[in-house]
Amino acid sequence: MREYFRAWAEALEKFFLEVVIFEERHDFRAKLTRTVLFGGSKVFQVAIKLRRWLYNVRIFRDKTLGVQVIAIGNLTLGGTGKTPVVEKFARALRDAGRNVAILSRGYRSKPVPLHTKILNKILLREDQTPPRIVSDGKSLLLDSEMAGDEPYMLASNLKDVVVLVDKDRVKSGRYAIEKFGCDTLLLDDGFQYWDLQGRRHDVVLIDRQQPFGNEHLLPRGTLREPPSHLARAQTIFITKSDGNTAELRKRINKLNPTAAVIECVHHPLYFEDVFSGERVGLDFLAGKRVASLSGIAQPESFEQSLVKLGAELLYSKRFTDHHRFTQQEILNAINRSKKRQAEIIVTTQKDAVRFPKIDRRDLPIYFMRVEIQIMNGANDFQDCVRKICFR
Repeated sequence: MREYFRAWAEALEKFFLEVVIFEERHDFRAKLTRTVLFGGSKVFQVAIKLRRWLYNVRIFRDKTLGVQVIAIGNLTLGGTGKTPVVEKFARALRDAGRNVAILSRGYRSKPVPLHTKILNKILLREDQTPPRIVSDGKSLLLDSEMAGDEPYMLASNLKDVVVLVDKDRVKSGRYAIEKFGCDTLLLDDGFQYWDLQGRRHDVVLIDRQQPFGNEHLLPRGTLREPPSHLARAQTIFITKSDGNTAELRKRINKLNPTAAVIECVHHPLYFEDVFSGERVGLDFLAGKRVASLSGIAQPESFEQSLVKLGAELLYSKRFTDHHRFTQQEILNAINRSKKRQAEIIVTTQKDAVRFPKIDRRDLPIYFMRVEIQIMNGANDFQDCVRKICFR
């Protein structure tokens, strides 16, 4: 049943991308779908404004935990390269002496059992289930299925940083403070999470390639909030920058003239064998015949980066974002890559954490480890970290 639901959800996501986002189909069904979803966007816009108003008039009450809160998120759904930015902030704050916890909702992590949720609702009792501890700052404690892709990856890459998963970030924040003595909370995908305020710094990521999606709100587009809501941010990252951002900066400045604007790229560090852990340098790819395998929101950027490193890309297999691979899918990719005479398969680290163990390894499979490299605004980033640390 679970596999059937996953296949149905992925088929729906594929249809959404083809019909709504890229508008590749123009048949009657596609046009009707876009019209209906446009109406849905108007309803969604009203709901956003109503929710914000309820917080402003204190009918919905936010909470403060007495520590520094940094909310890192975006206006659009996925694909902005958020996880490496969260990692960069966590690393910088840790190195500056802060005791950091990353709080994630754990997208597509294994959920709390349904019967427990129903019982809590019937008895009107607060959920007492403690957050999932992906890392206690010393050891990695959960796998990617229980933790979710991004929390698991963050915990794998960061030492001395607590990583917790719970949809209730107030609860997990309180747990981080009481159990681990944390004084700085990083909300992964937290721009729309208004329940936790206090000493808060909002960081918003904008993808240079698709800054505001197709300019429509959900469900007609990928915008989670109108672009005007960018005014809430104190720091704005332009990700995947190529330096040609004058027009985008002009629009950002109109929406938010006071925020610090930082441009960055995802810079590859090395390649690591998914199963053996062997690491090789970036020159390893030069002149090699390569196949790519990915399940991320925007695979084009990843595939282009392989070509830039000198690879001859013979075959690419794409799955929907957050796809959890089966053994057979990996073996199929190996077989097809071999037919095209590829020497290696390359995937992303985010995908690698979702790989099952496989019985045979005819071709080596490596993931590309990346980090954020600031192209413009390094002083603004350092100022941002200093303000957070010494506020």
